[in-house]
Amino acid sequence: MKGKNVLITGISGFVGSYLAKHLIERGADVYGLVRWSTVYNPIKNLVDKGIHDEVRLIHGDLIDISSLAHALDISKPDVVFHLGAQSYVPRSFINPIETIQINVLGTQNLLEAIRIKDFDPKIIYAGSSEEYGLVVWSAKQYQQVKGKYNVLFPEPKEIPELPINEMNPLRPMSPYAVSKVACDYLTRNYYSSYGMKTIISRGFNTEGAGRGSMFVTSQIAKQIMMLKLKERNKIEIGNVNVFRDWSHVLDIAKGYSLLAEKGEYGEVYNQGSARTNSVLTYILLALENAGWKIEKLESMKKDKLVNNPTERINSRIWGREFERTKVDQLMCENELEYSLEDKGIIVYTDKGAIPIEFDPSRFRPAEVPILLSDTSKIRGLNFEAKYTLEDIIRDQLNFYLNPENRQER
Repeated sequence: MKGKNVLITGISGFVGSYLAKHLIERGADVYGLVRWSTVYNPIKNLVDKGIHDEVRLIHGDLIDISSLAHALDISKPDVVFHLGAQSYVPRSFINPIETIQINVLGTQNLLEAIRIKDFDPKIIYAGSSEEYGLVVWSAKQYQQVKGKYNVLFPEPKEIPELPINEMNPLRPMSPYAVSKVACDYLTRNYYSSYGMKTIISRGFNTEGAGRGSMFVTSQIAKQIMMLKLKERNKIEIGNVNVFRDWSHVLDIAKGYSLLAEKGEYGEVYNQGSARTNSVLTYILLALENAGWKIEKLESMKKDKLVNNPTERINSRIWGREFERTKVDQLMCENELEYSLEDKGIIVYTDKGAIPIEFDPSRFRPAEVPILLSDTSKIRGLNFEAKYTLEDIIRDQLNFYLNPENRQER
């Protein structure tokens, strides 16, 4: 990447700022598209990483194709990383039109501007694991899904559909996910129709210090640090049963750079950690890393008792070997599940009981039950995930030691 002109849409966001720093360290000349609304506001993520003066910011908007043409004229990019999007899934349910406009129309505008202006950069599109959506992982879960939705399209060819490779069926479960599927196909269409150098990254959940405070891992870390500092006395959360493939943002930034160097045009690559853990496990491990020793937990209805819930298990499941907890294993075996009727969970620790209350407003209208990446394809380009789940948790907890970060909404 040394000496290359790079344009990043969404550069002031969580992943965009980390990617910008990584590319600057590798000698790239980095330009970033930021909306006009940020002209008079500090670009906090860039300032925090000490690179605000090392990137050239270009003000524009994905919805305005003229501003994109202007950004291309200024940056003359060898590589475009298209990260700009409305990326918060719950918000897409509240305002689906905004999500579709920013994500789909914005992507269409960027591709058209590049085509019409006759630029020829490599284009790395930031897709999402949410595109896979409703993944079937057991016969029992399949029956539950059929009972809830009546129709499952396409029907699974085999069960489990794990780990998820690039050929897995796409069953998006939110307006955000639908928008990402549309952009995924749009971007690949510009390769097949016009020969543009497009590459798709389907990134699984990307976390780390500075992740937006509305996302679940940041909510967990923030609330636990507030518990530690006596600023609150409970944890409030949504669905603790869902499993996610959480990657450290530094791994993902390196993966993007690798795709720009070695990825094949027109192809799709998963980026993930090749492990999966429940939201409940994230909470429990965060409590452990914040100084609590966890002894047991039970539902607020005084049933579903689990002793030593964070006991580590590292056996093979779904063809993969990765570390998970006892509660993860019980959930995977369909022996443990928490619902709104349980009202919450009491976690018993060496320092007293900690209540985890379920907040109905934090449950999605349609849920993605599990994500577990098969990263064989990108590993074929010599990608290797370096960071563990607990590395992510520690970085997030440390971030919320700063009182200013805890006060952000």
